[in-house]
Amino acid sequence: MSANSLPEGATVWHSLEVDKALDLLDSNADNGLTPQEVEQRLQKYGPNELEEQGGRSAWEILLDQFKNIMLLMLIAVAIISGGLDLVAWQGGTLKPGEVPFKDTIAIMAIVILNGILGYVQESRAEQALAALKKLSSPLVRVIRDRKLLDVAAKEIVPGDVMLLEAGVQIAADGRLIEQSNLQVRESALTGEAEAVNKQATLQLPEDTSLGDRINVVYQGTEVVQGRGKVLVTNTGMKTELGKIATLLQSVESEPTPLQQRMTQLGNVLVSGSLILVAIVVIGGVIQARGFSNLQELLEVSLSMAVAVVPEGLPAVITVTLALGTQRMVKQNALIRKLPAVETLGSVTTICSDKTGTLTQNKMVVQSVYTNNSTFRVTGQGYAPTGDFQLNEQKIAVEEYPEISALLVACAVCNDSVLQKEAGEWAILGDPTEGALMTLAGKAGIEKDQWESKLPRVSEFPFSSERKRMSVISQVKAVATGDASGTDIDPAIAGFLQSEQYLMFTKGSPELILARCSQLYLGRHAAPLTEAQRQQILAENDQMASKGLRVLGFAYKPFSEIPPEGSDETSEQELVWLGLVGMLDAPRPEVRAAVQECREAGIRPVMITGDHQLTAKAIASDLGIAEEGARVLTGQELQRMDDEELKQNVDLVSIYARVSPEHKLRIVKALQARGRFVAMTGDGVNDAPALKQADIGIAMGITGTDVSKEASDMVLLDDNFATIVSATKEGRVVYTNIRRFIKYILGSNIGEVLTIAAAPLIGLGGVPLTPLQILWMNLVTDGLPALALAVEPPEPDVMKRPPFSPRESIFARGLGAYMVRIGIVFAIISIALMAWAYNHTHTPGYQGDPDSWKTMVFTTLCIAQMGHAIAIRSNNQLTIEMNPLSNKFVLGAVVVTTILQLMLVYVPPLRAFFGTHFINGTELAICIGFSALMFVWVELEKIFFRVMGKKAV
Repeated sequence: MSANSLPEGATVWHSLEVDKALDLLDSNADNGLTPQEVEQRLQKYGPNELEEQGGRSAWEILLDQFKNIMLLMLIAVAIISGGLDLVAWQGGTLKPGEVPFKDTIAIMAIVILNGILGYVQESRAEQALAALKKLSSPLVRVIRDRKLLDVAAKEIVPGDVMLLEAGVQIAADGRLIEQSNLQVRESALTGEAEAVNKQATLQLPEDTSLGDRINVVYQGTEVVQGRGKVLVTNTGMKTELGKIATLLQSVESEPTPLQQRMTQLGNVLVSGSLILVAIVVIGGVIQARGFSNLQELLEVSLSMAVAVVPEGLPAVITVTLALGTQRMVKQNALIRKLPAVETLGSVTTICSDKTGTLTQNKMVVQSVYTNNSTFRVTGQGYAPTGDFQLNEQKIAVEEYPEISALLVACAVCNDSVLQKEAGEWAILGDPTEGALMTLAGKAGIEKDQWESKLPRVSEFPFSSERKRMSVISQVKAVATGDASGTDIDPAIAGFLQSEQYLMFTKGSPELILARCSQLYLGRHAAPLTEAQRQQILAENDQMASKGLRVLGFAYKPFSEIPPEGSDETSEQELVWLGLVGMLDAPRPEVRAAVQECREAGIRPVMITGDHQLTAKAIASDLGIAEEGARVLTGQELQRMDDEELKQNVDLVSIYARVSPEHKLRIVKALQARGRFVAMTGDGVNDAPALKQADIGIAMGITGTDVSKEASDMVLLDDNFATIVSATKEGRVVYTNIRRFIKYILGSNIGEVLTIAAAPLIGLGGVPLTPLQILWMNLVTDGLPALALAVEPPEPDVMKRPPFSPRESIFARGLGAYMVRIGIVFAIISIALMAWAYNHTHTPGYQGDPDSWKTMVFTTLCIAQMGHAIAIRSNNQLTIEMNPLSNKFVLGAVVVTTILQLMLVYVPPLRAFFGTHFINGTELAICIGFSALMFVWVELEKIFFRVMGKKAV
């Protein structure tokens, strides 16, 4: 078969015999491919690496920042201003000491600064693909042309014969040719914590799930132990890892609510500004009956355009979000993307894993059931200390042979290790197996001791398809010190007739019980009756309904070691030992966090791979779901189409036996219902769901690099309560963003109206230059706005439903407030402007006739200080608030006022900013007019309080 006729990636390799797979790929298990064949296949399939599709380059990201409509308007203003300065410079009409192009330079500096800020935020674009690429092995050992070679992973092609050994990261998908004790950790791909025992000789059904294909290996997984020879079947984007990369790149990143609102704000401001400019220019031309005052009207228009754009807003928002991330890190929530801080405040649904997030991920055995009796087990954590109780009475385990036998099975049929480190008991291995080791240790049954009595000689490994595991041990007599010299331990003596081997089996209770024909009672096996079988199943359901994870145990004696691959026949006619129920206890703080979610109008949803009864019990205990709530299993979900899932998704708060790939469907269904979703995950195949979610939350402790890079937030402690704390912080940030937007834009509207009024009421000249407006927008507005960004949370921040992420930036009265305050601002400023103009143009006035402009400039700036103090609360009067609860506002007001006065009274600054000296009386009048702004905002609060309404 030629390279051009090789099968495509759709071939179901796990269903083929090894020889058939080799034939299809025209390869040889001993010789491998020739260099010519490798070259041909590289041409056909391309290099074995993950491809990035459609990403933006750094230059594209940078250029995109300057497509913002507000920045485009500022660029236009800078160009026109530069043109006017150039004409004045060449025409010799510049005023003495005036620096040409300073407005243009200042405006362009602001444009560039805002562009860089936007670039820094966006350039941290998705690195999930880079993390996926790290899962590829750099060098791979292969057989080519009968020689062993180490080649670069990207040079691997379908048909290559790849050799595996412990510690190797697998470089491509492949069909096993042969293996020896091969175990592969596939948790990053499948979510299964336990290493998978691979078997080359098996042929599996075509519909075998990914995690159960034990005759194939996958790119990005890791060899834990053993050796193997693999026929490479898929490389690059055709691998399972490549499919995840494709899915990850197909998920579109939607703009966050904040980004959407800022776009809307820019459109409204620029449109409004252009309309107002048109009115002023047309009105001025009509008033002058011609174009004699066109230059003055252009200057007014430029000042209005600069005034309407809140140049300091992007910087203030960025700093606010950055401060929010710092506060969240202290609460164990690491924010990867700044806009996610505010986005968290809009979350309506939190989809959370159970194990380790809602629970402690520390399994502790609570109950043991054997011989029709339920024994309670006491003790905490992994320390092997505690009691066995029957009817609330402590018992001696050795008096109950059925318990001793069950505990021996717990210790022997186990791959974990219990050890003490730095005074703390810890588990190396799976938490479930660790709980069984601790249980056995409480009865003095230690694994090390029993490994000499029952050394393992073979096993039938666990798989998610088999849902069980068996260990075959050789029975060895041990020294007893009596006359006979050796004996069999009494804990297992009853297991044996003349057999030399014992098989211990553990797994799903229903499945194990179905393979049992006898029951262990009083050191002997007796026939298992149907009544006993029903009693055991009832006890299993009873334990599961309490939130316990339940395992069943059995044994079977053999006279010889069962052959490899004979699990289906060997694991029959077993002798039932009993049930063990263990609890992954809920985190103590989660119950309160769930209650806080409920009060805040956020719906928590549990998604787990556990048994539905266990999931339901934990969810009910935590308050996630009511008693009798519906549980949707992965099997049921699989049978639903997307439309049916969409109809059910609002009715289900518990998903059990769910695979990671189902998460993406659940997220999409919730979003289709208009929900704003936060989703947790830790595995590689969680990454598409994390990216699709409005807020993707990766686990910091158990999460893979891929899941972290696909996420918006990383939980450093893997704790659900941390999500709720972060959500609260998101609400505080959004409230403060709205607060300083009100503050900044109210001022901007006032500035625009004041500038527009000057030519319309017949005043000579423009009251504010573009440079002065930039000063106001960046410094006298910007510093207090930053201080308002750290305003403490209001008491009811988590007592209300989330605000719609799709609400307008002007929603809930904010737009009306800005217009109202802007008009009041303008009325105060225009009144001052009219008085000041007449005052400075009165015959005999000793000062500069243009000082009226500086009085307008000073009044606008100082009025904002009063506005900043009053706007700290929407409803409380300033006198009712603790002035030191946000000392940054007081500091910003004092510093900004001093800076403003320096522009008037320090000669070099006065020359640069084009201000004029004003005397003490004029300054006092400016302050008096400015104070009216503070008075107005306080009177509004009183009015709304009297009317029984809540201010915006």
